[in-house]
Amino acid sequence: MTCAGDLTTPALLADAGVLEANMATMSAARPGLALRPHVKAFKCTALAARLAAADHVGFCCATVREMEGMAVADLGEDLLLANEIVDPQVAGRLGALVVAGTRVTVAVDSSETIDVAAAAGIREVLVDVDVGMPRCGCDPADAGRLADEARNAGLTVRGVMGYEGHLQHLVDRVERERRTALSMAVLTTAHAEVGGDVVSGGGTGTWDCNHVVTELQAGSFVLMDGDYAQLGLPFAEGLVVLTTAVSVRPGQHVALDGGLKALAMDSGGPQLVDDQGGAAEVLFCSDEHTTVAGGSWAIGDRVGLRPAHIDPTIAKHATLHLVDDVTAGGDAEVLESWPVDLRDW
Repeated sequence: MTCAGDLTTPALLADAGVLEANMATMSAARPGLALRPHVKAFKCTALAARLAAADHVGFCCATVREMEGMAVADLGEDLLLANEIVDPQVAGRLGALVVAGTRVTVAVDSSETIDVAAAAGIREVLVDVDVGMPRCGCDPADAGRLADEARNAGLTVRGVMGYEGHLQHLVDRVERERRTALSMAVLTTAHAEVGGDVVSGGGTGTWDCNHVVTELQAGSFVLMDGDYAQLGLPFAEGLVVLTTAVSVRPGQHVALDGGLKALAMDSGGPQLVDDQGGAAEVLFCSDEHTTVAGGSWAIGDRVGLRPAHIDPTIAKHATLHLVDDVTAGGDAEVLESWPVDLRDW
């Protein structure tokens, strides 16, 4: 038996029970194709295969590399690149997937993205509509025109996409639902002009208050993180970066061997899995270390840290270790070790 304590740290651990429970909760509310899991959250085909086994066989991707990796893993029944492509060479990689038998859909929000998709041999698109997040997406008033343009270019328009990403982390549930309804009203109007069967969007934060999308693009729910945990969602945190105490100043601080290169910090610092009854707290992270004030750890002890943002944290690691109890630290049993094989672009 391999234990987490046998792994080289920093090591990325996922709780098997939490993963299964989170998937079951989401599947009950969004069965089958009503959920299009977003693989950008975990970048791991082995985890994606667990979702496919639960009948979620359509997936959402953020990069062409993710699309290619999913196809190689025989998970290409229905892949959506929820992103615009403007580089003909990159689009050609997607065209090659189409030729090989993968169902590929891409987001378009301009004449240029339509032209690139058509030239690459991509056959299906969604019109990406700006619903309030200042990122990608066309002016809602242009959605119908772009749909006509896409059809004239020989593309099949499956419907629309609109991501209310700016609302995913609103702590106030009532305000989150109110503003989501406003964003989705914009998408509904655009959909009436575009046509098609698909209304794609949403995420973990709006999983139960987005009542418009036909398919929810959620991903973080599988293992959650500290930022989403503030919302009181019925999904548990199941991801931990296991570290080792490498330097101890008794009564002052402990230095752990995982820092900025092992943990994403864009949503705040990590939290200790065990703060020893409130005696310890994270002070700061540097490149290779996390400094913890207080606590009674000795050199060599294993210490777990929960990241504030799951997606970029996982992308920093080559392997995700599935364990029986992520809170058990070095004593956790390693059930499986999965390559994080969808990194890169």
